[in-house]
Amino acid sequence: MDFSKPTIEYAQLWPMLVVFGVACLGVVVEAFVPRERRYLTQAALAVVGLAVALGGSVWVGTDLKELKGAGDAVARGKLAAEGTLAVDGPSVFIWALVLVFAIGGVLLFAERRLEAGVSAFAGQAAALPGTEAEREASTRGLDHTEVYPLLMFAVGGMMLFPTANDLLTMFVALEVLSLPLYLLCGLARRRRLLSQEAALKYFLLGAFSSGFFLYGVALIYGFAGSMQFADINEAVRNDTSNSALLLIGMGMLAVGLLFKVGAVPFQAWTPDVYQGAPTAVTAFMAACTKIAAFGALLRLFYVAFGADRWDWQPMLWIIAILTMLVGSVLAVVQTDMKRMLAYSSVAHTGFLLTGLLGVQAASALGKDEITSLQAVLFYLATYGPATVGTFAIVTLVRDAGGEAPAFSKWAGLGKRSPLAAGAFAFLLLSMAGIPLTGGFVGKWAVFAVALSAGAWPVVIAAIAASVISVFFYVRVILLMFFAEPDRDAGVESAAVTTPSLLTSATIAVCVAATLFLGVIPGPVLDLAGNAGSFIR
Repeated sequence: MDFSKPTIEYAQLWPMLVVFGVACLGVVVEAFVPRERRYLTQAALAVVGLAVALGGSVWVGTDLKELKGAGDAVARGKLAAEGTLAVDGPSVFIWALVLVFAIGGVLLFAERRLEAGVSAFAGQAAALPGTEAEREASTRGLDHTEVYPLLMFAVGGMMLFPTANDLLTMFVALEVLSLPLYLLCGLARRRRLLSQEAALKYFLLGAFSSGFFLYGVALIYGFAGSMQFADINEAVRNDTSNSALLLIGMGMLAVGLLFKVGAVPFQAWTPDVYQGAPTAVTAFMAACTKIAAFGALLRLFYVAFGADRWDWQPMLWIIAILTMLVGSVLAVVQTDMKRMLAYSSVAHTGFLLTGLLGVQAASALGKDEITSLQAVLFYLATYGPATVGTFAIVTLVRDAGGEAPAFSKWAGLGKRSPLAAGAFAFLLLSMAGIPLTGGFVGKWAVFAVALSAGAWPVVIAAIAASVISVFFYVRVILLMFFAEPDRDAGVESAAVTTPSLLTSATIAVCVAATLFLGVIPGPVLDLAGNAGSFIR
């Protein structure tokens, strides 16, 4: 048997390779650069690497050639790495979103002013909480600068995830993005036990879901005789004798991906991890992981299983309805800001799944109508800045013990810090889908495509969930601007700490992007539409 050298299309893949290269370079920095210089070196290296990769993604996106897409849709792109990767319009659009919000994540990671000259990450992760080793690390001002290469490895996995064109590559990408996040969640400087508990829960449940995904890979390989998405799609079209194997395998693959996006009934990790992880990690993870995972979910169901949509759509109908309602109802009863935002994230997952149920091919719609893929991509573009911005503001609200996410600490915050409270209120209104915000246009887009596909029961559930969500978002706004601290109960009021330029710039950009997407959504909607469809 002759061995032929594989061909790697570096011209299409170099933005992703830059991210992995910078991650590896960050490991070298940890080994050879003196400790006192690592923070500035690692932060600058990460920002520059992400910016270069972002510029490269834009360049790659403008140079894509037109090819056959999934179904009858037109697509632009090229298969790379012997067909294991598909660099097309949607994947490059997702690359750009992930990189933009990853830059915001790095800026939040690099914030040191809020913790008296040190970051929010533990000085020595191996030290047990409350021990002399931990106190010594805190006294010396030690800092875990390894968080930057860990973030870069996670970003590399997030870029690989929606680009994967076969099941094995998709599984590798899933693990590459997940493992660094498990570590990052356990590195909080304060509330160490809560942070370590969050990391352990995330790791155990994540490993369990990865097992489901891998078992689904084996079953689909047994059904199709291949892991390539195009071959699986061909087998789905032609082979009706092993439908049970196909359905079970498809369900198990869905478990692995729905876990990453926090859909019901796989959302149990979300509130605990969002609450326990360092808030900068929560901001980065909440935005970028959901974007990458939805990109992979769209590619898997549209390209590999598109011909079997009448079997998987009923499952997603049920999951979307449960996710929206459970997320919204449980958010109502929360008294911790990070847990409330976690259940809000679960509800947004349901809204995104609503968009996934729409018509995927532009040829099935009128020329002025919006496609399902376009709607989901735009919703992700609106969800990211609102999420990163809200968690960035949560890092600023502090008392003597550090961050103060309890609702009782936020009473009257609008009178003490009207600018921060106003920005937080505006981002919450976007999440609620109020007009003149990006969230309103995003919800309108996904509701429209779901209605065009006949999924009106899901849209009715989505409207009910939106009404419920308005209640708990407005409750927080009323708490900040119209409530007074309960001084009789001895509750210490939190204050907004003045951040450095890093966090301030992140919040300002997120608020401006949310406003822009609500007032002038056309350019980004057109950009999402011009991304075309997935190639196969």
